[in-house]
This record gives sequence, C-alpha cells and structure tokens, in this order.
Amino acid sequence: MKSKIIIGVLAAGIFFSCNKSKLDPNPQSDLPDREAFSTAARAAQQVNGMYVLLKSSFFFGSRFIVYGDVRGEDFLNRTTNGVTGLQTWNFSATPATNEVQYVWRDAYACINQCNIVLARVDEAPVTDALKNQYKGEARTLRALSYWGLLTLYAKPFADGNGANPGVPLRLTAEYSTGNNSMTRSTVAQVYAQILADLNFAETNLPLNNGSAELNTTHVHRNTAIALKTRMLLAMQRWADVITEADKLVPAAAPFQASTGVAHRLEANVSSVFASPYTTLESIFSMPFTTLDLPGTQNGLANYYMPGPVGALDYTLNTTAAGIVSNASWKATDARKAFVGTSGTSTVWRKFPSNPHTDYAPVIRYAEVLLNLTEARVRQTNSVDTRAIDLLNAVHRRSDNTTTYVAGDFADAPALLAQIAIERRIEFLGEGLRNFDIMRTLQPFPAKGTAPVVPSGASVYIWPIPQSELFSNPAAAQNPGY
Repeated sequence: MKSKIIIGVLAAGIFFSCNKSKLDPNPQSDLPDREAFSTAARAAQQVNGMYVLLKSSFFFGSRFIVYGDVRGEDFLNRTTNGVTGLQTWNFSATPATNEVQYVWRDAYACINQCNIVLARVDEAPVTDALKNQYKGEARTLRALSYWGLLTLYAKPFADGNGANPGVPLRLTAEYSTGNNSMTRSTVAQVYAQILADLNFAETNLPLNNGSAELNTTHVHRNTAIALKTRMLLAMQRWADVITEADKLVPAAAPFQASTGVAHRLEANVSSVFASPYTTLESIFSMPFTTLDLPGTQNGLANYYMPGPVGALDYTLNTTAAGIVSNASWKATDARKAFVGTSGTSTVWRKFPSNPHTDYAPVIRYAEVLLNLTEARVRQTNSVDTRAIDLLNAVHRRSDNTTTYVAGDFADAPALLAQIAIERRIEFLGEGLRNFDIMRTLQPFPAKGTAPVVPSGASVYIWPIPQSELFSNPAAAQNPGY
C-alpha cells in the first residue's frame, strides 16, 4: 500500500491477455519481463493496463468518486457501514482506515504502471507517433492520479499558494521493493508536474480515437485540455483556465468543440447517464459491462440506490443544507428526475443500473463550460456577460423556465454563488463536491451527526496511510494525526 507500489509490467496486462494454446509455456499473462514490450500487441496490453488500474474499485472506478461527494453536505449516511465510507463521511478517518490506505495504494499502482509504460515503450516495435501517443496516455493518467491524491491527502493549493506538503512525486518505474524512501513534494511541485504531463499529452495525443466508445474511455487531445481547466482552476490561475477552455468552447452559442472530438452538451442530461454512455458530452469515463463489473460494494449504484440494485448507504440530505432543497433547483428542472424515494428516504438515481454497468464519469463538457464560467467572473471581477451565457447553457439544458441576466446579480460574488449552486446540482454524485469546497477553502458544512469542519482543522484532509509511513518514513504525516 506504499506509494512505490510494485505492479509488474505484465500483471497489469492480464485482463487484456490474448488467447493462446494452453501448451504455450509462456502465456500472455505470464511473460518474462524482457518480452513485455516485444510486440505491438504486448505494448498495447501494457497501455491498457494503465486504464485497468485507474478504474480500480477504490479509485476512479467508484469509491474515489463517492468519497468526493460524501465528504460534502449533500448526502447523509444511512447504514453506518465502516466498509462503505462512514469514516470519510463523518471525518473520523485515521491512517489505518481502509479507504485512506486503499485509495493511496490504487493511485500509486496506476502511477507506477504509467511510469513503466513511459520507461519501456520505446522498446516496442511500433511507430514513433504511436510511442508518443502511448506516452501521452501515460502522462494524462499519471496527472489525473496525482490530482486525485492531492484532493484528499494534501492541503489545497489556495492554502499557502501550494507551499504545503503534497505527496511523494514518483516519476520512475519501480520493479522491486527498493527505493522506498522519498519525501513529499510540495503541492505546487506536484501541480507543476501535472501540468507538464498534460501539456505533453495535448501535443502527442490523437485528435480522435476513432469511435464514440474509445473517445469516451481512452484519452485524446481534448481530454488533456479539459483536465487542464480543472487543474488550473484548483491553482486559481484564472487567465490560464480561460485560455485552455477557449480551445474547446467557442465565443458564442451553440457551444461545441471545433477541433478534435466535437464535444457539446447533450440536449437531455439523462442521456449522458444511460447506455451506451458514450455521448459527445462524456469527455472521459470509466466503462463497465456485465463481464467487467465494479465488484461487491463498489458500484456507484450500490451507494445511492435501494435494494435490489444497491445497499443505499447514502440518501440525499433534504435539510436546508442539502442542494436538493435549494430554491434554485426547481421541480421543472430535468435533473430532478434523478431524485427518487425509497420508503421515507430521498435517493439519488443518476446511476441506476443492476448489475452495476453505469460508466463512472471522470470529466464532462458541462464541467469545462462551468470552469470557464467561474474563471471569467474571477478574472474580471465582474458580472461577465459571457459567463452568464455559459451558465445559461448548462442550466437551460435542464430547466428552460429560467434564464439568468446580468440584472439578477448585484456583483461578481453573487454570480459566483450561483455558479457554485449550478455546479452542485449538475455534478451531484460525480465526486466534485470535495474538490469545490477545498479549492475555495470553505469549511465542510455540518450534516446529520457530522460537525462543521473548518479549513484549518486537521481532519480537513486525510492522513498519510500508516502503510506508507511504515515503508517510507521520509514521508511526514499530516499534522494532527
């Protein structure tokens, strides 16, 4: 579970192994290390292995997304089940808590597989262009993994301009149990590497992966750009958010990317979360099928849906603190169709499949629009008219009874408050609430039996896992743990 997770270059490719004769003494899932990149097919297996690890059950396959939501105020814990995030919901996690250890483990497993691909792909008998594409994929997934770690284990960039300890920044492939000792790079240093990775990826990834499925489940140029808007928003680099987002968002409606994959909002938000899950709005998602399910207590539906679909670990918070009760979320809004009831509980039905074949969303075009919206208001410190147009694009897609105009907002803070509400509605259940609270240094509001958590509290962030500290004592624990 330490940060220098050892994932053999072959183990990560087992899921994608080829069928060969059972008499073959070296099946594809048990190749000698020297042969891992010896053919084009084997190199592709190693690349696919990065995606397999990214969508592990404790990472972007489901639980990381759930933790990002339930740390916020919009969900209440119903089952008090320590296995399904109770300590994360009520801010009682310790260095030994399962999710604290397993998110770290799975993130670094993905990072190490990315590092293996970067170290070894030049051995593969493929074109230089394909090698660079594979490197672009590796650097995108590595960047996303490091962002995931920063959002839970480190103080936000806004606290000290990134000067606080981040996480160990491991950039070389590991094949043994050596080289454990590594100090934590600063938050700013980790974000600098994230941006360097995404800039490289933008230059080297293809404009299009050739099919709606691959454009959703594998990264391409616009994926790297979209992720940069998120990272730069976290760093409060408003002008740079605008520069990146403008690559995907035209100056005026209709808003649709003009190069690469033609991302746009879907006319009906429900189609984004329905089979086949490969709309032009879905920039990057983690796929699941009946033959490749998230596993027991892992699917998104398990957390939010009642039986027989799920365990209903979390219900919607219907008090004034919860977004479902906010006056801005009208009954006429199509997103209210995701709200249901089970007995006396109000439940969230964005991920309803049984078995759990809902794709897990990583980033959508709606987020790029709202990232740009917020950045424009913060950069200009004004009731920016283009920002209002972008806000209306997202809001009116689901609720055409409301059109915001400049006169609705007394000043920039009033417009920013409405953008924040829109983000809570639009991305409910998609794991962004923790990120939005922390990057703006807000307290986590009280909910149910969980108290208010100020930004200066030790439990505002997770501890470094005890497993990491055992193997890597150079990685200092977060204060208060």
